[in-house]
Amino acid sequence: MSEDFYRGQAGLPFSSALRIYEPLEAFPERQREQLEAGGTRSGSRAAVEHAELLASLGRVTRPGGDPFPTGRTDMVRVTRAPGESGKHDAGPLLYCPSQLVIRAGLAANALMEGIHGSLAELLIPVDQREKHQVRIDRINAGHDSKRVHTRASTWGIPFSWFSLFQESDHKEVVEGNGRILTVRVWVPLTEALERARFAVANLALAAPDLDMLDDLTQLTEWLEMFHVGSMVELDYGAVADKVYPDESPLDVRLGIECLAEGDMTGAAAAYRRLASRWIPIRQLARAS
Repeated sequence: MSEDFYRGQAGLPFSSALRIYEPLEAFPERQREQLEAGGTRSGSRAAVEHAELLASLGRVTRPGGDPFPTGRTDMVRVTRAPGESGKHDAGPLLYCPSQLVIRAGLAANALMEGIHGSLAELLIPVDQREKHQVRIDRINAGHDSKRVHTRASTWGIPFSWFSLFQESDHKEVVEGNGRILTVRVWVPLTEALERARFAVANLALAAPDLDMLDDLTQLTEWLEMFHVGSMVELDYGAVADKVYPDESPLDVRLGIECLAEGDMTGAAAAYRRLASRWIPIRQLARAS
């Protein structure tokens, strides 16, 4: 199933995700039964990825021009917190709802703000956006929609995400047919927050005009919304085959430490390593 999924991604933009998995008690009581049922119904991780890919491709070709998800069959990813032994699959279950309706609305808003209005209306007709807003309003009335559990990025991973992870964190490398299909890295939320705050504090003093500081500040505020018993997952997606083994978390950390120490040469060297790794990936977005 996993190999079928990644073969199905051929020709599609590289997509990576930063996800929060929370314990069941972090969710409203009325939502817990849905999450447990959704986790059981969704099945294995590969099955979730495959189903979401098929559903997204189906929406693009859906009659009537409505590209938005309805939310009737929202997926749930399930993992476990590390147990006392340190094994990733030994602790209690944690849940990450896909929240496709809300995330699709946010993506549409970003699209409207990022390109010429007439082109955006051609891609997403006004009547379909209005219809989707009704779905979002319905969700807002029933659940705490502010806690969006997934952040997605195409054609590369934001450097700010790497500040949350270190080389020693638990990771899973998924391989098939002689290539890397994806890499997933996990860290407890409390550790991710500590690392993010460290980065923000040092950049605020050493490089307050750096764009990454704004990204890290927003990332820290996002992490603070979730239960302390949560896990943070970085899912490289298909881009892993182009960059892994990846030393980006190390380079980001060294770059921030060098800036804090006034070592501009070291900071520049860390950035060059990052740029040489990720700029070619981002250039693929403009390739014919």
